[in-house]
Amino acid sequence: MLTGLKNAFRIKDLREKILFTIAMLVLYRLGAHVPVPGIPFGEMVDLFSGDNSVAAGAMSLLNLFSGGALSYVSVFSLGIMPYITSSIILQMLQSVVPSLHELAREGEVGQTKITQYSRYLTLALALLNSIGYLFLFKSYGINFNGAGAPEIIFDIMIVGTLTAGAMLIMWIGELITQRGIGNGMSLIIFANIMAGLPQAVISSASEGTMGIVVTVVIFAVILCVIPLIVFLERGQRRIPVQYAKRVVGRRMMGGQSTYLPIKVNTAGVVPIIFASALLYFPAQLAVFFPGVGWVQAVAGALASGWINWILNVVLIVFFAYFYTSMVFNPEETADNLKKQGGFIPGVRPGKATAAYIKNALNKITLPSAIFLALVAIVPSIIFSFTGNQLIQSFGGTSVLIMVGVVLDTLAKVESQLKMYDYDGFFK
Repeated sequence: MLTGLKNAFRIKDLREKILFTIAMLVLYRLGAHVPVPGIPFGEMVDLFSGDNSVAAGAMSLLNLFSGGALSYVSVFSLGIMPYITSSIILQMLQSVVPSLHELAREGEVGQTKITQYSRYLTLALALLNSIGYLFLFKSYGINFNGAGAPEIIFDIMIVGTLTAGAMLIMWIGELITQRGIGNGMSLIIFANIMAGLPQAVISSASEGTMGIVVTVVIFAVILCVIPLIVFLERGQRRIPVQYAKRVVGRRMMGGQSTYLPIKVNTAGVVPIIFASALLYFPAQLAVFFPGVGWVQAVAGALASGWINWILNVVLIVFFAYFYTSMVFNPEETADNLKKQGGFIPGVRPGKATAAYIKNALNKITLPSAIFLALVAIVPSIIFSFTGNQLIQSFGGTSVLIMVGVVLDTLAKVESQLKMYDYDGFFK
């Protein structure tokens, strides 16, 4: 590992990408601590720490994914969720809207247009969320004013600042993806989770001797689960492939045996992120109806409790299959094998090969999706009985996202190292 890090900093291009990524994440965390003008800090702290606080329900999920920025209404209070929600909507529309599906198949030009649509949708969602938060906080007696200026001036300034902050987060994420290392969206979520870890550890350990014991046990369990997650992320189903011999000019080509690698967890951490974003969406809508009890109750039930656990399992399994079908096309793979003179022993080329690959993909997707779902919801169930903040902040979902992001980032760094003939992290 240390050798790989040393090699990474020896390559100028890779070193610049790594330092750029770190600088962008530091900039993001600084922005998460810059308050919106006119914020009454005392009232906001009481709102999020009180027993009857909104944060006890649906708002706790919003605050977690903003890295705690929402609790004191910083510039980045909306977090990355408007961008994630817009990405989910557009990816799902690609499977039902023919024009979007054709755009996705047009390569870089089509993806550029889809990205542009995603930006517009992010702007709309961010604006709606900003207005919703403003009315929500006002419904709890929080008044944003000062310097004798009319209240409407501060309202406009708060909505504009929160919306601009969400768009800046989107820009930072895209910059990291384009000019840095790794996926910008995932790395921002990773930074938010890590930001809340120290406070969660202190809160857990401050509960006396029992709190320290519980904290040690939690970390021991996490250390045991991480190897299983790594095994799942690195696992492959290798389908044997044979290439027929053919004459090209005066040379004999083909005849060798190889394999088609299919990742056991093809979707990675995307099902977890998408499922969390969808369960977070009712909480986004609930901010527009702060005085409607049943709306708040539904948002709170979807954010925690047995309904949340069941929906989490269903959504994670669904998105595991959905996203796998988006990134891996058995028909296209079978067609490419046929064009290259390859075939799976005992399986006819064409539709039979596509069906064989699809069947193999379905068999490995289900157990991996169930494993992801269990790791995600079991800590939530334990938290509901213990109330330990460390379990909530650093539970299964957080560990899965963090391990997945770290492995994905290391894989990208390793691919860069291999281009310059350096040893990577994985042997």
